[in-house]
Amino acid sequence: MCAIVCNPVDLPYRYQDVRSGSPVEDTGLPAMTRSVYREGADPSVVLFRGRFFMFVSMSRGFWHSVDLVTWEYFPTDKLPALDYAPDVREVDGALFISASRRDDPCPFFRSTDPLADDFEEVTPGTFPFWDPNLFCDHDGRTYLYWGCDNITPIFGVELDPATFEARTEPVALVWADTSTHGWEQTGEDRVIGEPSNQFERITRDRYGTDPFVEGAWMTHHEGRYYLQYAAPGTEFNTYADGYYTSASPLGPFSYDPHSPFSLKPGGFITGAGHGSTFQDRHGNWWHAATMRISMNHPFERRVGIFPAGFDNDGVLFCNQSFADYPMVVPDRKFDPWTEASPRWMLLSFRADATASSSLEGHGPKLAVNEDARSWWVADGPGEGQWLQVDLGETKIAYAVQINLADQALGDLAPGCADLGPVSAEVRGIYPDFEPAIVDLELSFDGSTWTRVHDPRGDDRDAPHRFVTLAEPMRVRHVRITARRLPFDGPFAVSGLRVFGVGNGVGPAAATVCATRSGPTTATLEWDAVAGAHGYNVRYGLAPTKLYNSWMVYDETRLDLRSLNAGSDYWVAVDAFNENGVTAGEPRQVICPHS
Repeated sequence: MCAIVCNPVDLPYRYQDVRSGSPVEDTGLPAMTRSVYREGADPSVVLFRGRFFMFVSMSRGFWHSVDLVTWEYFPTDKLPALDYAPDVREVDGALFISASRRDDPCPFFRSTDPLADDFEEVTPGTFPFWDPNLFCDHDGRTYLYWGCDNITPIFGVELDPATFEARTEPVALVWADTSTHGWEQTGEDRVIGEPSNQFERITRDRYGTDPFVEGAWMTHHEGRYYLQYAAPGTEFNTYADGYYTSASPLGPFSYDPHSPFSLKPGGFITGAGHGSTFQDRHGNWWHAATMRISMNHPFERRVGIFPAGFDNDGVLFCNQSFADYPMVVPDRKFDPWTEASPRWMLLSFRADATASSSLEGHGPKLAVNEDARSWWVADGPGEGQWLQVDLGETKIAYAVQINLADQALGDLAPGCADLGPVSAEVRGIYPDFEPAIVDLELSFDGSTWTRVHDPRGDDRDAPHRFVTLAEPMRVRHVRITARRLPFDGPFAVSGLRVFGVGNGVGPAAATVCATRSGPTTATLEWDAVAGAHGYNVRYGLAPTKLYNSWMVYDETRLDLRSLNAGSDYWVAVDAFNENGVTAGEPRQVICPHS
């Protein structure tokens, strides 16, 4: 048996209420800006007693699942609600949880039965840290790794497992090095340009352009210690995870040039940094990571889960090709490269879209442009508003994903009780709100409609609802209608995505010319392929290890700025459309001056 899911993971991400004060010119009085948006990031996942437990920043609780498919939220007030990057690991038959505090000692909590809400503080903490990761080695010795800064490194220390006091002096383990690690360079597509919105401008003014090194996670595999870390910053499409390896938990560590191993800079939703690597009960490896939207606020983020593993040479990898298309989650051991996809393609790319109304600058085409950072918005109250897509001809549909967006909710949401007076920046979590109710209907001819999902019988909060049809259907028209929306906001949709099988054939193969243009960069060019919707660029350190990928549309050139200096690379360009994917032949990246 297997199930089909689709990233981003459809969780009831909590709404954050962030209010910032800034001086008003000529008055000296604070001006308050308010943003209300969903946030879920920094996922820490473990398998504990046959169940997955996932802790996520700013969630006031955690999620649990028996199958990585259906996640159930469990609220608790026994853990800090507003501490970022919660970490969970199993130590001696119990779960231990900690999170981030810059200035105060960070407490540790223990639970043997999380669903009984039995969390107890075992120590108020002995020192402050940010982005922690606790690791219990096979010999019972316990270590802590932490760091989240663009100045200081990631540190590691051995802890006393009884008192959580440091047994050793902290060891500096990971520093940023953009001169040799191209993927650590900040900026959209790793280009430092002008800030595109006020949030990017504030972040740039506060932190500059040096990359953050953060989000440590330790994995032990066949005698090697894999210290994973994130860079260059959560607000960029290039947010990714790399790793160092060692024969010892505290090093010395060596950088692995297959880094980054988790990277998703293109497609519908981008980013795949600051996460956790874990196994299921069948021995399959998975990697959970942070995906970004970052439009209402830099921390407007989601969670993605990807097939992962170690190859025969011990190289850690993630399969993130088409990583926001439907994905198989089997109930058995499986091959993460050949069995991860049901081979359903996107049928709705740039299809004809119409709507009941549209806010200026937010037309219905933005719901089918494969960009989670832009969205259609109804011009008026959400109830009764609708969005419709015409696929052009009947096609076989297998699933529909409905991605809701949040538009100007800071003007509509009521006050949040978590918030006190505004000074610099104050955050709160909405404890309660009414989730969206959205009807989904399909039609063969645009006249007779079949409701394939009625959320009035399933009113859970589902901002990225993925509906797998009971049986494949021949469909031309897809319509969604709002019945209720959070805070009575406008109906806003970033992606109405229909997956299935087209009526034609896949595109021809693309042939790439790749030239090294600098120590950490390469220029890739290929001829346009007739009938292709886009291209999936795969690259790596050998023709059989093209583990990284980058999906692009409308372009036949990619400036690849994510390479490691001193390493040779191979690249292939796969052309795709609604009928399938045609793999390109790997070509070695040419070094013109070698």
